[in-house]
Amino acid sequence: MTKVSVLGAGSWGTALACLLNNNGNDVTLWSWQESEAKRLREDHENKEYLAGVLLDEKINITSDIGEAVKNKDVIVFAVPSKTVRQNANMIQPFVHEGQIIVNVSKGLEEETLLTLSEVLEEELPQCSISVLSGPSHAEEVGKNIPTTCVVSSKSKEVAETIQSLFMNEVFRVYTNPDIVGIELGAALKNVIALAAGISDGMGFGDNTKAALMTRGIVEISRLGVAMGANVRTFNGLAGVGDLIVTCTSMHSRNRRAGILLGQGKSLKEVLEEVHMVVEGVNTAKAAYNLSLKYNISMPLTKEIYKVLFENKNPRDAVSHLMTRNKTSEHEAEDINIDGTYNVKW
Repeated sequence: MTKVSVLGAGSWGTALACLLNNNGNDVTLWSWQESEAKRLREDHENKEYLAGVLLDEKINITSDIGEAVKNKDVIVFAVPSKTVRQNANMIQPFVHEGQIIVNVSKGLEEETLLTLSEVLEEELPQCSISVLSGPSHAEEVGKNIPTTCVVSSKSKEVAETIQSLFMNEVFRVYTNPDIVGIELGAALKNVIALAAGISDGMGFGDNTKAALMTRGIVEISRLGVAMGANVRTFNGLAGVGDLIVTCTSMHSRNRRAGILLGQGKSLKEVLEEVHMVVEGVNTAKAAYNLSLKYNISMPLTKEIYKVLFENKNPRDAVSHLMTRNKTSEHEAEDINIDGTYNVKW
Protein backbone atom coordinates (compact mmCIF):
# COMPACT_ATOMS: atom_id res chain seq x y z
CA MET A 1 0.00 0.00 0.00
CA THR A 2 1.47 3.33 -1.12
CA LYS A 3 1.41 6.19 1.40
CA VAL A 4 0.27 9.31 -0.42
CA SER A 5 -0.28 12.84 0.84
CA VAL A 6 -2.33 15.37 -1.12
CA LEU A 7 -1.50 18.97 -0.22
CA GLY A 8 -4.44 21.27 -0.86
CA ALA A 9 -8.08 20.59 0.00
CA GLY A 10 -9.65 22.52 -2.85
CA SER A 11 -11.76 20.82 -5.48
CA TRP A 12 -8.86 19.18 -7.34
CA GLY A 13 -7.00 18.05 -4.25
CA THR A 14 -10.19 16.57 -2.79
CA ALA A 15 -11.06 14.75 -6.03
CA LEU A 16 -7.57 13.27 -6.31
CA ALA A 17 -7.57 12.19 -2.66
CA CYS A 18 -10.79 10.27 -3.36
CA LEU A 19 -9.32 8.77 -6.53
CA LEU A 20 -6.13 7.65 -4.80
CA ASN A 21 -8.11 6.23 -1.89
CA ASN A 22 -10.31 4.28 -4.30
CA ASN A 23 -7.11 2.83 -5.78
CA GLY A 24 -6.29 1.27 -2.41
CA ASN A 25 -3.65 3.72 -1.21
CA ASP A 26 -3.12 5.09 2.30
CA VAL A 27 -4.18 8.70 1.68
CA THR A 28 -3.73 11.87 3.73
CA LEU A 29 -5.41 15.13 2.66
CA TRP A 30 -3.87 18.33 4.02
CA SER A 31 -5.63 21.66 4.45
CA TRP A 32 -3.79 24.79 5.55
CA GLN A 33 -6.74 25.70 7.80
CA GLU A 34 -7.67 23.57 10.81
CA SER A 35 -11.24 24.88 10.61
CA GLU A 36 -11.52 23.51 7.06
CA ALA A 37 -9.90 20.20 8.01
CA LYS A 38 -12.33 19.87 10.90
CA ARG A 39 -15.34 20.49 8.62
CA LEU A 40 -14.09 17.87 6.16
CA ARG A 41 -13.60 15.31 8.93
CA GLU A 42 -17.08 15.96 10.32
CA ASP A 43 -19.00 16.25 7.04
CA HIS A 44 -17.04 13.68 4.98
CA GLU A 45 -17.69 16.07 2.11
CA ASN A 46 -16.08 19.22 0.75
CA LYS A 47 -19.32 21.20 0.61
CA GLU A 48 -17.60 24.43 -0.41
CA TYR A 49 -15.47 23.20 -3.31
CA LEU A 50 -16.70 19.71 -4.31
CA ALA A 51 -20.24 19.23 -3.08
CA GLY A 52 -21.81 15.82 -3.61
CA VAL A 53 -18.55 13.84 -3.49
CA LEU A 54 -18.22 11.85 -0.27
CA LEU A 55 -14.87 11.49 1.48
CA ASP A 56 -14.16 7.97 2.67
CA GLU A 57 -13.54 7.72 6.43
CA LYS A 58 -10.22 6.02 5.65
CA ILE A 59 -8.81 9.29 4.27
CA ASN A 60 -6.77 11.01 6.99
CA ILE A 61 -7.54 14.76 6.98
CA THR A 62 -5.15 17.07 8.78
CA SER A 63 -3.84 20.63 8.97
CA ASP A 64 -0.54 19.48 10.49
CA ILE A 65 2.03 19.68 7.69
CA GLY A 66 4.48 17.41 9.50
CA GLU A 67 1.85 14.72 9.93
CA ALA A 68 0.84 15.17 6.30
CA VAL A 69 4.24 14.60 4.69
CA LYS A 70 6.44 12.60 7.06
CA ASN A 71 7.28 9.10 5.82
CA LYS A 72 5.14 9.39 2.70
CA ASP A 73 6.00 7.61 -0.55
CA VAL A 74 4.40 10.26 -2.76
CA ILE A 75 3.41 13.89 -2.11
CA VAL A 76 0.89 15.54 -4.45
CA PHE A 77 0.93 19.35 -4.78
CA ALA A 78 -2.64 20.54 -5.40
CA VAL A 79 -2.18 24.05 -3.99
CA PRO A 80 -2.65 27.37 -5.85
CA SER A 81 0.32 27.98 -8.16
CA LYS A 82 1.32 31.19 -6.35
CA THR A 83 1.80 29.19 -3.12
CA VAL A 84 3.86 26.32 -4.55
CA ARG A 85 7.21 27.78 -3.50
CA GLN A 86 5.97 28.64 -0.01
CA ASN A 87 4.55 25.16 0.53
CA ALA A 88 7.62 23.46 -0.92
CA ASN A 89 9.79 25.40 1.49
CA MET A 90 7.50 24.42 4.36
CA ILE A 91 7.79 20.67 3.73
CA GLN A 92 11.55 20.77 3.13
CA PRO A 93 12.46 19.49 6.62
CA PHE A 94 10.17 16.47 6.27
CA VAL A 95 11.03 15.04 2.84
CA HIS A 96 13.72 12.48 2.11
CA GLU A 97 16.26 11.93 -0.68
CA GLY A 98 14.45 10.72 -3.80
CA GLN A 99 11.04 11.74 -2.43
CA ILE A 100 8.49 11.62 -5.27
CA ILE A 101 6.59 14.88 -5.74
CA VAL A 102 3.66 15.13 -8.16
CA ASN A 103 2.60 18.65 -9.12
CA VAL A 104 -1.00 18.94 -10.34
CA SER A 105 -1.25 22.73 -10.02
CA LYS A 106 -1.42 24.65 -13.29
CA GLY A 107 0.38 27.95 -13.60
CA LEU A 108 3.68 29.81 -13.76
CA GLU A 109 5.54 31.70 -11.06
CA GLU A 110 4.82 35.32 -11.86
CA GLU A 111 7.97 36.84 -10.36
CA THR A 112 10.54 34.44 -11.86
CA LEU A 113 8.62 33.16 -14.94
CA LEU A 114 9.60 29.64 -13.89
CA THR A 115 7.42 26.60 -14.43
CA LEU A 116 6.17 25.02 -11.23
CA SER A 117 8.42 21.98 -11.58
CA GLU A 118 11.38 24.37 -11.78
CA VAL A 119 10.18 26.05 -8.59
CA LEU A 120 9.93 22.67 -6.88
CA GLU A 121 13.40 21.69 -8.08
CA GLU A 122 14.83 24.87 -6.58
CA GLU A 123 13.16 24.35 -3.22
CA LEU A 124 13.38 20.54 -3.06
CA PRO A 125 16.53 19.58 -5.00
CA GLN A 126 16.71 16.19 -3.29
CA CYS A 127 13.29 15.15 -4.64
CA SER A 128 12.08 13.52 -7.87
CA ILE A 129 9.61 15.94 -9.46
CA SER A 130 6.79 14.93 -11.79
CA VAL A 131 3.71 16.66 -13.20
CA LEU A 132 0.21 15.37 -13.93
CA SER A 133 -2.05 17.28 -16.28
CA GLY A 134 -4.79 17.00 -18.88
CA PRO A 135 -8.50 17.70 -19.43
CA SER A 136 -9.75 16.88 -15.96
CA HIS A 137 -12.43 18.83 -14.13
CA ALA A 138 -12.46 17.92 -10.45
CA GLU A 139 -16.25 17.77 -10.47
CA GLU A 140 -16.15 14.92 -12.98
CA VAL A 141 -13.15 13.06 -11.56
CA GLY A 142 -14.84 13.09 -8.14
CA LYS A 143 -17.89 11.40 -9.69
CA ASN A 144 -15.79 8.73 -11.46
CA ILE A 145 -16.58 10.06 -14.93
CA PRO A 146 -14.03 8.65 -17.44
CA THR A 147 -11.01 10.98 -17.70
CA THR A 148 -7.58 10.83 -19.32
CA CYS A 149 -4.42 12.64 -18.19
CA VAL A 150 -0.70 12.61 -18.89
CA VAL A 151 2.25 12.42 -16.48
CA SER A 152 5.80 13.59 -17.07
CA SER A 153 9.08 13.47 -15.20
CA LYS A 154 12.77 13.61 -16.02
CA SER A 155 12.80 9.98 -14.89
CA LYS A 156 10.84 7.46 -16.96
CA GLU A 157 10.68 5.17 -13.93
CA VAL A 158 9.11 7.88 -11.78
CA ALA A 159 6.59 8.74 -14.52
CA GLU A 160 5.57 5.10 -14.81
CA THR A 161 5.26 4.83 -11.02
CA ILE A 162 2.84 7.78 -10.98
CA GLN A 163 0.99 6.36 -13.96
CA SER A 164 0.34 3.13 -12.03
CA LEU A 165 -0.55 5.01 -8.84
CA PHE A 166 -3.35 7.08 -10.40
CA MET A 167 -4.63 4.83 -13.17
CA ASN A 168 -7.85 2.83 -12.87
CA GLU A 169 -10.91 1.89 -14.94
CA VAL A 170 -12.19 5.51 -15.03
CA PHE A 171 -8.90 7.45 -14.91
CA ARG A 172 -6.46 6.65 -17.70
CA VAL A 173 -2.91 8.06 -17.56
CA TYR A 174 -0.36 8.32 -20.37
CA THR A 175 3.34 9.14 -20.00
CA ASN A 176 5.24 11.83 -21.92
CA PRO A 177 8.87 12.90 -21.34
CA ASP A 178 8.15 16.54 -22.33
CA ILE A 179 7.71 18.09 -18.89
CA VAL A 180 8.15 21.66 -20.22
CA GLY A 181 5.45 21.24 -22.85
CA ILE A 182 3.00 19.65 -20.45
CA GLU A 183 3.41 22.42 -17.88
CA LEU A 184 3.14 25.22 -20.44
CA GLY A 185 0.06 23.68 -22.02
CA ALA A 186 -1.53 23.33 -18.59
CA ALA A 187 -0.77 26.91 -17.61
CA LEU A 188 -1.37 28.82 -20.82
CA LYS A 189 -4.70 27.24 -21.73
CA ASN A 190 -6.16 29.12 -18.75
CA VAL A 191 -5.31 32.41 -20.46
CA ILE A 192 -7.11 31.33 -23.63
CA ALA A 193 -10.04 30.14 -21.50
CA LEU A 194 -10.34 33.66 -20.12
CA ALA A 195 -10.54 34.90 -23.70
CA ALA A 196 -13.17 32.29 -24.56
CA GLY A 197 -15.21 33.32 -21.54
CA ILE A 198 -14.95 37.00 -22.44
CA SER A 199 -16.25 36.10 -25.90
CA ASP A 200 -19.22 34.30 -24.34
CA GLY A 201 -19.87 37.18 -21.97
CA MET A 202 -19.96 39.61 -24.88
CA GLY A 203 -22.53 37.46 -26.66
CA PHE A 204 -20.30 36.18 -29.45
CA GLY A 205 -20.83 32.74 -30.95
CA ASP A 206 -19.24 29.44 -31.83
CA ASN A 207 -17.29 30.93 -34.73
CA THR A 208 -15.50 33.30 -32.38
CA LYS A 209 -14.70 30.65 -29.80
CA ALA A 210 -13.38 28.24 -32.44
CA ALA A 211 -11.07 30.96 -33.72
CA LEU A 212 -9.86 31.82 -30.21
CA MET A 213 -9.11 28.20 -29.38
CA THR A 214 -7.37 27.49 -32.68
CA ARG A 215 -5.21 30.59 -32.61
CA GLY A 216 -4.69 30.09 -28.89
CA ILE A 217 -3.04 26.70 -29.32
CA VAL A 218 -0.80 28.31 -31.95
CA GLU A 219 0.41 30.87 -29.40
CA ILE A 220 0.97 28.19 -26.78
CA SER A 221 2.95 26.11 -29.29
CA ARG A 222 5.07 29.07 -30.37
CA LEU A 223 6.15 29.87 -26.85
CA GLY A 224 6.53 26.23 -25.94
CA VAL A 225 8.90 25.47 -28.81
CA ALA A 226 10.94 28.57 -27.96
CA MET A 227 11.28 27.25 -24.40
CA GLY A 228 12.37 23.79 -25.51
CA ALA A 229 9.10 21.87 -25.63
CA ASN A 230 8.14 19.30 -28.28
CA VAL A 231 5.45 20.74 -30.55
CA ARG A 232 3.60 17.40 -30.61
CA THR A 233 2.79 17.77 -26.91
CA PHE A 234 0.42 20.63 -27.72
CA ASN A 235 -1.63 18.33 -29.95
CA GLY A 236 -2.16 16.01 -26.98
CA LEU A 237 -4.01 15.88 -23.68
CA ALA A 238 -2.06 18.65 -21.94
CA GLY A 239 -2.39 20.91 -24.98
CA VAL A 240 -5.47 20.90 -27.17
CA GLY A 241 -7.24 18.42 -24.86
CA ASP A 242 -7.04 20.66 -21.80
CA LEU A 243 -7.73 23.72 -23.95
CA ILE A 244 -11.01 22.27 -25.24
CA VAL A 245 -12.37 21.32 -21.83
CA THR A 246 -11.35 24.59 -20.19
CA CYS A 247 -12.74 26.84 -22.92
CA THR A 248 -16.09 25.09 -23.27
CA SER A 249 -17.21 23.99 -19.81
CA MET A 250 -18.95 25.90 -17.04
CA HIS A 251 -16.87 23.82 -14.61
CA SER A 252 -13.97 26.02 -15.73
CA ARG A 253 -13.47 28.89 -13.30
CA ASN A 254 -11.28 30.64 -15.90
CA ARG A 255 -14.08 30.57 -18.46
CA ARG A 256 -16.59 31.69 -15.83
CA ALA A 257 -14.30 34.57 -14.87
CA GLY A 258 -13.99 35.53 -18.53
CA ILE A 259 -17.76 35.56 -18.95
CA LEU A 260 -18.08 38.05 -16.10
CA LEU A 261 -15.32 40.22 -17.59
CA GLY A 262 -17.11 40.15 -20.93
CA GLN A 263 -20.28 41.30 -19.20
CA GLY A 264 -18.46 44.40 -18.00
CA LYS A 265 -17.47 43.52 -14.45
CA SER A 266 -14.13 44.61 -13.02
CA LEU A 267 -11.40 42.08 -12.26
CA LYS A 268 -11.90 42.67 -8.53
CA GLU A 269 -15.64 41.97 -8.83
CA VAL A 270 -14.96 38.87 -10.90
CA LEU A 271 -12.51 37.32 -8.45
CA GLU A 272 -14.90 37.95 -5.56
CA GLU A 273 -17.80 36.34 -7.43
CA VAL A 274 -15.93 33.25 -8.64
CA HIS A 275 -14.69 32.67 -5.07
CA MET A 276 -11.97 30.27 -6.18
CA VAL A 277 -8.47 30.71 -7.55
CA VAL A 278 -8.54 31.86 -11.19
CA GLU A 279 -5.10 30.71 -12.30
CA GLY A 280 -5.35 32.35 -15.71
CA VAL A 281 -5.11 35.84 -14.23
CA ASN A 282 -1.58 35.54 -12.84
CA THR A 283 -0.57 33.27 -15.72
CA ALA A 284 -1.60 35.95 -18.23
CA LYS A 285 0.94 38.33 -16.74
CA ALA A 286 3.68 35.69 -16.73
CA ALA A 287 2.83 34.56 -20.27
CA TYR A 288 2.93 38.12 -21.58
CA ASN A 289 6.33 38.67 -19.98
CA LEU A 290 7.59 35.37 -21.39
CA SER A 291 6.48 36.46 -24.87
CA LEU A 292 8.61 39.58 -24.45
CA LYS A 293 11.54 37.59 -23.07
CA TYR A 294 11.55 35.15 -25.99
CA ASN A 295 10.35 37.68 -28.59
CA ILE A 296 7.34 35.52 -29.50
CA SER A 297 4.22 36.92 -31.16
CA MET A 298 1.25 36.18 -28.86
CA PRO A 299 -1.47 38.69 -29.81
CA LEU A 300 -4.29 36.98 -27.91
CA THR A 301 -2.23 36.81 -24.73
CA LYS A 302 -1.21 40.43 -25.15
CA GLU A 303 -4.82 41.61 -25.45
CA ILE A 304 -5.94 39.53 -22.45
CA TYR A 305 -3.09 41.06 -20.46
CA LYS A 306 -4.28 44.55 -21.42
CA VAL A 307 -7.90 43.77 -20.52
CA LEU A 308 -6.86 42.40 -17.12
CA PHE A 309 -4.15 44.83 -16.09
CA GLU A 310 -4.53 47.96 -18.24
CA ASN A 311 -8.35 48.22 -18.15
CA LYS A 312 -8.67 47.85 -21.90
CA ASN A 313 -12.24 47.48 -23.08
CA PRO A 314 -12.77 43.90 -24.35
CA ARG A 315 -14.52 45.19 -27.49
CA ASP A 316 -11.50 47.31 -28.31
CA ALA A 317 -9.30 44.24 -27.81
CA VAL A 318 -11.45 42.24 -30.25
CA SER A 319 -11.35 45.06 -32.78
CA HIS A 320 -7.57 45.22 -32.53
CA LEU A 321 -7.23 41.46 -33.05
CA MET A 322 -9.55 41.43 -36.06
CA THR A 323 -7.95 44.39 -37.85
CA ARG A 324 -4.27 43.52 -37.52
CA ASN A 325 -2.16 43.38 -40.68
CA LYS A 326 -2.99 40.61 -43.14
CA THR A 327 -0.86 37.48 -42.81
CA SER A 328 -0.71 33.80 -43.76
CA GLU A 329 -2.05 31.23 -41.31
CA HIS A 330 1.24 29.32 -41.52
CA GLU A 331 3.63 32.25 -41.77
CA ALA A 332 5.18 31.48 -38.41
CA GLU A 333 3.28 28.44 -37.19
CA ASP A 334 4.49 25.64 -39.47
CA ILE A 335 6.74 24.21 -36.78
CA ASN A 336 8.75 21.05 -37.30
CA ILE A 337 9.18 18.52 -34.51
CA ASP A 338 12.70 19.81 -33.93
CA GLY A 339 11.31 23.31 -33.35
CA THR A 340 12.37 24.81 -36.69
CA TYR A 341 9.94 26.57 -39.02
CA ASN A 342 9.07 25.04 -42.36
CA VAL A 343 7.29 27.73 -44.39
CA LYS A 344 6.32 26.86 -47.97
CA TRP A 345 3.81 28.35 -50.37
